[in-house]
Amino acid sequence: MKIGKREPALARSSMTEPLTTQPPTAGPPTAEPIAFPQDRTCPYHPPTAYDPLREARPLSRISLFDGRGVWVVTGHTTARELLTDPRLSSDRTLPSFPAPTERFAKVRDRRVALLGLDDPEHHIQRRMLVPSFTLKRVATLRPRIQETVDQLLERMAAQGPPADLVDAFALPVPSMVICALLGVPYADHDFFEEQSRRLLRGPAAADIKNARDQLDAYFVSLIDRKQRESGDGLLDELIQDQLRAGTVDRAELISLATILLVAGHETTANMISLGTFTLLRHPEQLAELRAEPTLMPAAVEEMLRFLSIADGLLRVATEDIEVAGKTIRADEGVIFSTSVINRDGHAFPEPDALDWHRSARHHVAFGFGIHQCLGQNLARAEMEIALLSLFDRFPGLRLAAPVDDIPFKPGDTIQGMLELPLTW
Repeated sequence: MKIGKREPALARSSMTEPLTTQPPTAGPPTAEPIAFPQDRTCPYHPPTAYDPLREARPLSRISLFDGRGVWVVTGHTTARELLTDPRLSSDRTLPSFPAPTERFAKVRDRRVALLGLDDPEHHIQRRMLVPSFTLKRVATLRPRIQETVDQLLERMAAQGPPADLVDAFALPVPSMVICALLGVPYADHDFFEEQSRRLLRGPAAADIKNARDQLDAYFVSLIDRKQRESGDGLLDELIQDQLRAGTVDRAELISLATILLVAGHETTANMISLGTFTLLRHPEQLAELRAEPTLMPAAVEEMLRFLSIADGLLRVATEDIEVAGKTIRADEGVIFSTSVINRDGHAFPEPDALDWHRSARHHVAFGFGIHQCLGQNLARAEMEIALLSLFDRFPGLRLAAPVDDIPFKPGDTIQGMLELPLTW
């Protein structure tokens, strides 16, 4: 199997070292603000360039691509305090909202459903969606998730090794599940997976805008079809209960559908692939899971903390905020480095160790406060079922390429594996 190279690193990033599975070693704070974001040198550890931020907890300064200085939150207690502070806004159309990359700066021209709204608008949208993502609702989906997982694993087995886990399993599992939940035809998955990739990773602003336009057009057509012939998915419910009642307009519904579809498969796919890689690089912890499968829910929680794939929650202050002995001024940008926050030794003793027996549920991998991930219950269920079933079906699972040849994603997007060649 041909293994691709890593994607080009960001300017001022630190992808020069060979991949290492050793945890970072903290160093002394530097006078010069650290550039953010940067690439990881190991896909499951924070960038080594962030080491001084760990020493400077809970709050320090970083610089973005254009030289703008913003605050970075790296302390666990401070992060949870600020993520519930209404004086921090998620509205990326505000002029002072921080832009971590040039392409982000060029596509922040419209508000984003859920993630980019503040209360009360955010609360109105979230309230419409909560019933579809409760623990009770997700419990009813578990048999369907298991069926999907089993089908994909049997297909992998029939095709034989080697296999790229990303294409064969990690991406199809959440894609098929979110399509069924929303009422989106899975037959269209090649289209929306490609547009999702362009939306999240560019590489240029034109790619993002084009992907956004194509997804808009797709959902315009799909909503039109569903208005003529309704199905039984969440999108159908929103059309029947909200669009026809005038609670949402078409533009808002399209934005909601896009967020749910993209976030509903992209993040979980990365957790499944990176989680698999991490387990294969930690054979003792994997052996413990195989011997005691009831540890899997705790293991998923620990991997969410350990991997922290969504590294860099963005906010802007609308008023002055006094916190941790410092003042965040109105209009200053604030970034939450979840990978560093979730390695705070005050909240998680021996934070660089992968430990199924710790209590990790208080991590911020799903965010915290009003914007805490709506689909977290579904993501947990998908990860539990996918990882347990994968290692049960292929007890001899192992990497099919040298570790340093396996490509993973750059630091300016959701973290994960670009490819994961496996054999058994």
